Parts: sequence; C-alpha cells; structure tokens
Amino acid sequence: MHRRGVVKIASECRVRSLSFSNYREMIASIEDILAVARSSLNRVSANEAAQLSDGTAVLVDIRPFEQRSRDGGIPGALVIDRNVFEWRLDPASPYRVPEIEGYDQLIIVVCNEGYASSLAAKSLQDLGLRRATDLIDGFVAWRAAGLPIGPAHSATVGRGPRAMIEPNQAARD
Repeated sequence: MHRRGVVKIASECRVRSLSFSNYREMIASIEDILAVARSSLNRVSANEAAQLSDGTAVLVDIRPFEQRSRDGGIPGALVIDRNVFEWRLDPASPYRVPEIEGYDQLIIVVCNEGYASSLAAKSLQDLGLRRATDLIDGFVAWRAAGLPIGPAHSATVGRGPRAMIEPNQAARD
C-alpha cells in the first residue's frame, strides 16, 4: 500500500518532484537537507572546538577507521562509529556511553570535512541534545589549524549493529 504525502524539510527548501506509480512525491536534495541541518547548529571552528574540549564539550569523532588510521586521531575525542552513533549518545538509551550525562551537554561532532558531522549533529538535536553541533570543515580544519593529532583509536564501543552492548553496561563500566 502506498501513502500519499509530502515531507517538507523547511519552507525555504527547493523541492523537486518525482513520479512513482502514478503518485507524486516531493523530495529535497542533499544540499537542501544539509542547509536545513546547519541552520539549527551553532557550528564551531577548530580552535573553538579545541578550547571547548578542555572540559566544556565532548568531542566525538565519527570518521571511519580507515581515515583515522591514515590521518590520525584527535587526542581526547570519543570515537564512535556512525552506524551506532545515536544509540551511544542518546541520554535515554541503555546503550549510551558513560560520557553522556544528559540532554544539556555540549557535543561537537567531527567528520573529515564537516558534511556528515552536520547531519549527525542535527540527528542528536532531534534526540533532544539541543547543544549538539559540529566542527566547521571537520578534521581537515583541525589539522590545518596545527592542533594536536595523535594515533588513531578504535571505536569506543563496538563496530556494527551486532556490536550493541548490553543495556546499561556502559553505565556499569
């Protein structure tokens, strides 16, 4: 059974229509979705992120292992694979990491160039983490600013959906 409906990302989005089986669906481009996501973020520069990570914010690196292995890691950053990201950072999730203490926490998401991190940070805001944001231009900007780079670390908790930890295990560890 097909549903008729329009998903409106935001009133300012440019929308294209496609026809599937006599139905018209409205879709937005990834550029539109990215612009809407970024409109709710207070994005930070590499220097601001470094300053805030000294106790005010949790820095979360979502770059794939291959990129971290090649380019290095951000010292002190929490490394979480994108496929389990929301479960690890949702304060209400039994699978959250212990570093997540509540909905008012400042979380700065880092990807390689600042695109995927914007979408991920918006996802956290949708979960109620209203202060979630991301690093403008990602790890590339971190490196260009001459900020510390250390060895790559493995993901903090598991890889893939089967790597879910037991509920509340993170709180016990």
